[in-house]
Amino acid sequence: MNRLAGSSSPYLQQHADNPVDWYPWGEEALERARTEDKPILLSIGYSACHWCHVMAHESFEDPATAEVMNRRYVNIKVDREERPDLDRIYQNAHMLLAQRPGGWPLTVFLTPDQVPFFAGTYFPSTPRHGLPSFVDLLNRVADFLAEHPEEIRRQNDSLQQALTRIYNPEGGSIPALSVVDKARAELAQSFDAEHGGFGDAPKFPHPASLDWLAWHAARHGDGESRRMLDATLDAMAAGGLFDQVGGGFCRYSVDTRWMIPHFEKMLYDNGPLLGLYAERGARGDARSRRVAEQTVAWLEREMRDASGAFCSSLDADSEGEEGRFYVWDPETVESLLTAEEWAVAARVWGLQGPPNFEGRWHLHEVVPPDTVADALEIAPEEAAARLDRARERLLRAREERVRPHRDDKLLAGWNALMITGLARAARALDRPDWLALAQDAMAAVRRLHWHDGRLYASYREGATSAMPRACLDDYAALLEATLALLETEWDSELLEWAVTLAGALMEDFHDDAGGGFFYTARDHETLIQRPKVYSDDAMAAGNGIAAQCLIRLGHLLAEPRYLEAAEGTLANAGPMIEQAPMGHMSLLVALDMHYHAPPLVVLRGQGEALADARRTIAAADGAARVFPIPDDATDLPEALAGKAPRAGGPRAWLCRGLHCEPPVDDPATLAQRLAAGE
Repeated sequence: MNRLAGSSSPYLQQHADNPVDWYPWGEEALERARTEDKPILLSIGYSACHWCHVMAHESFEDPATAEVMNRRYVNIKVDREERPDLDRIYQNAHMLLAQRPGGWPLTVFLTPDQVPFFAGTYFPSTPRHGLPSFVDLLNRVADFLAEHPEEIRRQNDSLQQALTRIYNPEGGSIPALSVVDKARAELAQSFDAEHGGFGDAPKFPHPASLDWLAWHAARHGDGESRRMLDATLDAMAAGGLFDQVGGGFCRYSVDTRWMIPHFEKMLYDNGPLLGLYAERGARGDARSRRVAEQTVAWLEREMRDASGAFCSSLDADSEGEEGRFYVWDPETVESLLTAEEWAVAARVWGLQGPPNFEGRWHLHEVVPPDTVADALEIAPEEAAARLDRARERLLRAREERVRPHRDDKLLAGWNALMITGLARAARALDRPDWLALAQDAMAAVRRLHWHDGRLYASYREGATSAMPRACLDDYAALLEATLALLETEWDSELLEWAVTLAGALMEDFHDDAGGGFFYTARDHETLIQRPKVYSDDAMAAGNGIAAQCLIRLGHLLAEPRYLEAAEGTLANAGPMIEQAPMGHMSLLVALDMHYHAPPLVVLRGQGEALADARRTIAAADGAARVFPIPDDATDLPEALAGKAPRAGGPRAWLCRGLHCEPPVDDPATLAQRLAAGE
């Protein structure tokens, strides 16, 4: 066993018995590289990554390859889920060096001072696909560094300057709100009207873009945004991206039709998608409600840890094959179902047609259930019931298969995204049991990840290595989750927690000189860059979420300092937003909030009457932020303590920005005003 054996990362532990002399990222490895003047081979991946496994089997488990690696390099293995700071820096370095996007596994060659001079992703063990063999590459790169040190030094200087420009923008002014129209036009241009989603294959859900569409539709009554959102949610729910049997979404689709996914399931995108589907289900869409219910069932069944928090991911592979756990053959399915269930399932899922994945069938809706109902001359409700029974039978049978590996580390930021999703879903569909799941997860994150005034990114029971420090995205996502819980059910202690998180953002991450928030804290270990990241990727940017949350909290508590920090973020990111608005959708929500503060409603009341008032007002305006505070709540801050309850029923205060109107004693009347756009 090498030095990875005690790691908190299951991904690193997967490499603990490699013949490679792996180090985790840390001073021991970096000092050895400096002392011996050896280049560093940095390999970044994660446990659910299919091609990471392939490269491990082909190269890292091979003694001959390991001998070259050990002789010529200091070898460092990094889990990108635990160290997104390193992944972010070196992915951008790959883009600059290779002039194309990176991915995982990320393979980067560094000089002893941590600066990358060559980068790639997967390299095969033998030459193919226009790539050299990994061993040949190892030798050629090491030889080139030894023979051309000055050339590498000049390149490294140029690379550092380029990264500095990327990560430390000069900033400008807050963009005009018209940039939102430009973003919407760009989204509409890239929208796939036939299959839903944006762009071509591979297709990712991009929750930040979907959340913006939901926001813009609710805030401004934009029917076209609603149409693009609903079409995409429909297509993903009908496709193979969604696990038709067990619930939950895979990370992306390899085709434009959402039919065949890359089969890994990640916690981070299932949280936002859960909230979106539940809110659509609350507007009357039955399939969206079912998708939300199936996703929560999957979450409880396969992802929940004993602590109450949720594990990180499920592997794409099982028994050495990608997708094996999820695919079927028609004979097996027919043998498990009744004749009536088979008549519906076979038609809906295309089991009487050709296979769609390596000779087998990955389930997706080939024919809509209502169309099948018409063909069979049965009621749509009967077709839906038969399909539900078929799902239950297939799920029971699938439970007997060899499961994909579960990465059971607990990530603070990813749990926060799921807490937000559960809170939104509980609020939309009136599910107190889902709220309890979210509250349990928040309690676990606070217990396991928060120590001595600091948040730590990752926790795993029994790990002996130091917990990695949390980054901006973790803090911002956790603040968003806390506000989502407060909107669902008030807890004064949680409000205090929100203020603590906002204080940590301001103290440890805020750029007091230039505006915006750095990705790493002030006392984070020194890396080759301290990034400031504004663009969304698979997750919404921490700066975008921080700006949104600080505006919401600033209005709730009448705290100008929070609002000024959000304004500084929008100004520092301004030129980047104007240049590429579609890449900054989370910041565009904050920009909209800055110019036109959405309604904020403070409710006081008790029991079911308070809950009913919250539902009534929330249904009237989907963009309104409603905080239901019980009459007996204590320890309220000054901005809320003055909003005193009344005897005999709920009372509501409508606030826009820092201005609150006189109280209204009939929440239904206020709801009518909001629904009318007043």
